[in-house]
Amino acid sequence: MGRPLRVGIAGLGTVGASVIQILDRQNEVVAQRGGRPVEVVAVSARDRAKDRGFDLTGFTWFDDPVALAKSADVDCVVELVGGSEGTALETVRTALSLGKHVVTANKALLAKHGLALAKLAEEKGVSLAFEASVAGGIPVIKVLCEALPGNKVSRLYGILNGTCNYILSRMELEGLTFAECLKDAQRLGYAEADPTFDVEGFDTAHKLAILTSLAFGTQVDADAIYVEGISSITPLDLSMASELGFRIKLLGVAERTETGIEQRVHPTMVPKSSAIAQVMGVTNAVTIDADAVKELTLIGPGAGGDATASAVVADIADVASGKAEPPFGRPVGHLEKAPRAPMQRHEGGYYIRLTVHDRPGVAAGVATRMAEAEISLESILQKRSEVAATQDRHGRSGAPVPLVLITYAATEAAIRSAVEKISGDGLIAEPPQVIRIERE
Repeated sequence: MGRPLRVGIAGLGTVGASVIQILDRQNEVVAQRGGRPVEVVAVSARDRAKDRGFDLTGFTWFDDPVALAKSADVDCVVELVGGSEGTALETVRTALSLGKHVVTANKALLAKHGLALAKLAEEKGVSLAFEASVAGGIPVIKVLCEALPGNKVSRLYGILNGTCNYILSRMELEGLTFAECLKDAQRLGYAEADPTFDVEGFDTAHKLAILTSLAFGTQVDADAIYVEGISSITPLDLSMASELGFRIKLLGVAERTETGIEQRVHPTMVPKSSAIAQVMGVTNAVTIDADAVKELTLIGPGAGGDATASAVVADIADVASGKAEPPFGRPVGHLEKAPRAPMQRHEGGYYIRLTVHDRPGVAAGVATRMAEAEISLESILQKRSEVAATQDRHGRSGAPVPLVLITYAATEAAIRSAVEKISGDGLIAEPPQVIRIERE
C-alpha cells in the first residue's frame, strides 16, 4: 500500500467523533477500499477538555480550523464546523487553495458557495466531496453521480429533514398539535432550541439545491427555490388527508418543466400507496424519476452521528483511492444556468381547507369562484357543526366549519386567485389552508 492519507477533522461534535471511531474500527476495510491507509493526524474543536469518549493525545490539536487546513501534515480536511460563512468557508477555501482534498457535510455552505468551491477544487485537481451533506447515510449523491449516467432525470423529490418528518408522523398517529410535537422533538434532541431552519423548510431547501444540480446538470441556485414550512399544518389537515387516502409530508421537489427547472419545498399530500408515504419518524427518503430506471426510491437514516459519519468515511475512502471527479458530476463550466420555473406556473392537484360560516349558499359561492378560475373540483367535503342548540331548520348553525376541496390539475396562480376572491367575499372565518398534491 502507498503512503497514508493524512486526515484533519475540523469539528468534533457527534459526527466528527463518530468519524474517528468508524475509521478506527474499519481501518483495514477503508485501507483496502482506498488502496492506502487512512490516518487521522489532526483535529480542531471549540472545547479541548470535553469528554468525547476517546483519547485525543494521539492527534495534533488546533484551536483554529483554518490553521489545521494550512498544516503541511494534513492531506485531506474534513469540515464539520457548519454554517455558510465564516470559519467553515475560510477553512474549506484555504484547504482547496493549498491543494488539499476536502470532505464536508455542510449543505448550507454548498448551497451558497458550492460552484465557486467546486471550480477551485477542479483548478487544483483535488476532491471536494459532500455525500454527507444530503440525507445522512443515504448514498443519494453517489447514485446521482455514479449510477445514473444512462438516465435522463425528469423529477426528484424526497423527505430531506428528519425533524419535520418526525413531527408530522407524531401529529398524524397521535392527534397532537404542531406545538406539542415540536416541544417533544426538542426534548429528544431532534429539533434545535430555535427550530426555524428545520420546520420552515430552509434545511430541506439547501439539500434540494444540491440534488437539483446533480440531477439536472444545472448550477446550484438556492434562491430559485420556493420554500414553505410545516408550522401551519393542523391535526385536522392530517386527519382529512388520511380520510382522502393521503399523508402529508414536507417534500423537496425538483422537476423539469416546459418553463424551466421547478424547485419547491412545502407540505405535500402524497398517496398512502406510495413508497414515500410509508416513511415515518426521523427517516429520510429520496425518489428519482428517470427514463431508464423509471422510479428509484432510497430510504434510510437522514441524520445522526453514525449515519452521517458513514457518508463522510465513504468520501474519505474515495479520496484515498485517488478519485477526483468534478464535485457536481460535471465540470463547473458545463453546468447550465437553467431558467427558473415560476411557482405561479406550477400545475397540479390541490387540497384547500376553508373555514366557512355554516349557512346556506356558502358552498355554492365557493364553487362559483372556483369555476370562474377554471378550476375543476374532484371532491368537496363539509364537516357539519356539532352545535345543535343553535341550528336552524336546515340543520345549519352559522358557526365556522371546515369545507375541504380537492382539485384536479390547476395552476398555482389560479388557485391563489380563487382563494383570494373567496376571502374577499367574506365567506371564510379564518385564513385558508392550501396544500399541494404530488401524485405518483
